Amino acid sequence: MSFQFLNHIQLSSFALRVLILCAIGFSMTACSTVTKVKSKALVTLEKVSETTGIGNNPDDPLEGFNRSMFNFNESLDASVLKPTAQAYQSVTPDFVQTGIGNFFSNIGDVWTAVNNVLQGNIGDGVNDILRFGVNTTFGLAGLIDIASAAGMPKHRADFGQTLGVWGVPSGPFVMLPVLGASTLRDTIATPIDFKGDILYSQTSTAVKNSTSVLKVIDKRAAALDAVSLIEEAALDKYVFIRGAYLQRRESQISAGKKEEQE
Repeated sequence: MSFQFLNHIQLSSFALRVLILCAIGFSMTACSTVTKVKSKALVTLEKVSETTGIGNNPDDPLEGFNRSMFNFNESLDASVLKPTAQAYQSVTPDFVQTGIGNFFSNIGDVWTAVNNVLQGNIGDGVNDILRFGVNTTFGLAGLIDIASAAGMPKHRADFGQTLGVWGVPSGPFVMLPVLGASTLRDTIATPIDFKGDILYSQTSTAVKNSTSVLKVIDKRAAALDAVSLIEEAALDKYVFIRGAYLQRRESQISAGKKEEQE
């Protein structure tokens, strides 16, 4: 029995080393394209600004469009997402909801690790890969978050944040249909973030669709109380969400730049 346990530990250690080596190799390849991607993002922002004339109102130059999309999202939420999330929350035991949230969070650590490395935060990137390895191996494929209890902090990073750390301006605030609050820079980065989600990009269509739906429902259920509080407290929900999103993104990008400089 002890031999099997030691053998399992050795295999897990080997797997973690392979993951780290793969992350390093990937980051070396990816870093060679940083200048090219950054330049394309800047050119796209400039072309969109010239074509549409946005930018005249720095607060929210697309507010008319954004409020229309916001109203559409609110209607969709009220008629479909919120009732589904409430039903999910009422019939699903708390420990199952926690496990599902942990599972998706664990999958997200892979893309977070890549972006932390691209931002120059190598230590955080290695931490994220170790989290993924530990939780996947010992936490029942990520259903249990063992890594946090072991002192490996959870990070969140995406490609829009990476572009911000590289110096790409945010552009105007954009309210996307279904996806919600964003900026022009983050909108450009969204397709890349989808590609970076291994559960979305590396699985069959059936698995991708079913897990995507479950992820949306789980996230909406987790936000039920927070959204209700916003609805009660905010005089203008759109303005509140816009301000909160922009402040949060600025804070994330500033933190990424600070860690890169250190």
